[in-house]
Amino acid sequence: MRVGVVADTHFAEFLDELPAAVFERLAGCELILHAGDVGRPEALERLRRIAPVEAVRGDHDPELAGLPRARELEIAGRRVALIHGNRSRLIEEPVTLLGTLTLGLFWPQLGLHRWLRARFPQADAIVYGHTHAAAVDREGGRLVFNPGAVYQTDRAAAVRRLRRRPGWFEWSWLQVIRHRVRVPAPSVGVLEFGPDGIEAEVLPLG
Repeated sequence: MRVGVVADTHFAEFLDELPAAVFERLAGCELILHAGDVGRPEALERLRRIAPVEAVRGDHDPELAGLPRARELEIAGRRVALIHGNRSRLIEEPVTLLGTLTLGLFWPQLGLHRWLRARFPQADAIVYGHTHAAAVDREGGRLVFNPGAVYQTDRAAAVRRLRRRPGWFEWSWLQVIRHRVRVPAPSVGVLEFGPDGIEAEVLPLG
C-alpha cells in the first residue's frame, strides 16, 4: 500500500496554492496523511482529490479546531501514529533559544524523536511535521518519519517577517533561518507498506 505524507502546507497563511508538484509526487497514493500546520481546510479538500486524507492539527491551525492533535491509525496491519510534533512551550521555548544561540546547530529536533517514541510506545511508525526538516529515523525496528515541509521559509521571507517585530519566540527561530547557509527544498513523503515492513522516502518538490 502506498501512502502519501504531507506536513506544513501553511495554506493561505504563507502559500496561496499548493504546488502542482505535490499532486504529481502523490499520484497513485491510496491514502494521505497530513501532519499538521494545514493552514485552511481548503488544503485538505485539494488533497482529497488524490485520495482520502487523515490529518492532525498543528500550532498554526486555529481554523481547524475540530482536528485532533494526535491520532493512531491502523494501515495495512501496522500501527501508525500521526502528530504535528510541537511539544509544550516549556520544552519548545528553551530548545528554540538554544537553537538561536547556536545558529541552528541543536535546533529544532533536540530530543524530539525520543519524546515521540515515548509518546507512542506501540506504534510501528510515527509521522510528524513541525520542524520543516525531513527525517527518516529507525531505531529498534520502529520508524520515525518527517516528510519535510511543503512551505519552507527562506532567508528573504525570514527577514521580511522580522521587520514586523514578532514576539521573541518567533523572532528566535526566524534568526536561525536568517543565518542558514542552505534552506531545505520543499518536500513531501511516501510510505510503502509491504510484507517486510514500512519503507519511507522523502520526495523533493523542486
